Amino acid sequence: MSNKIILASSNQNKLREFKEILEPLGYEIISQRDAGIDIDPEETGTTFAENSAIKAKAVYEVAKCAVIADDSGLEVDYLNGEPGVYSARYGGTRDDKVHNKIVLQKLEGVPDEKRSARFVAAISYIDDDGRLSQFIGKFEGRIGYEERGKNGFGYDPIFMVGGISSAEMTPEEKNAVSHRGKALRELAGYLSSTKN
Repeated sequence: MSNKIILASSNQNKLREFKEILEPLGYEIISQRDAGIDIDPEETGTTFAENSAIKAKAVYEVAKCAVIADDSGLEVDYLNGEPGVYSARYGGTRDDKVHNKIVLQKLEGVPDEKRSARFVAAISYIDDDGRLSQFIGKFEGRIGYEERGKNGFGYDPIFMVGGISSAEMTPEEKNAVSHRGKALRELAGYLSSTKN
């Protein structure tokens, strides 16, 4: 069993988070770009789990080695779960600033108690033999009233946990409580238990 795992993404922020949690366990995480794989499968799933499996399988078909993929996003209760699986392309764009502006505008005048939201991450792991395992993590909070903080990406600046935004947390604080951190720790536990 190889200790190299390809991340089915070239997103540097995601790559950093995966490395921070999995590399101390002895795994080398490389992006699909660094592995020389240039594919961008269409995410046609209706759930984060379906989309992460689509990405993992597409890269596994090319690489035939261990692959990890995640699909994650924001669910805002007041907006009936939007942006959901469309988080990365909300409003027809991939611009984080625009996404945050749309959410804040849609929640204008909505009181605190109705601004509940969560980040959800679904991680798909395919081992060297092609077996798929999935891990789900959730991070509960609420939507703030303005962008705050510089540490995060995506919706982090508007996602409030207690008195601070996700983008005001240190990477260590965020990894300890975030949706991706939770799902990654579940994956890490699984990898540790199956390591020979």
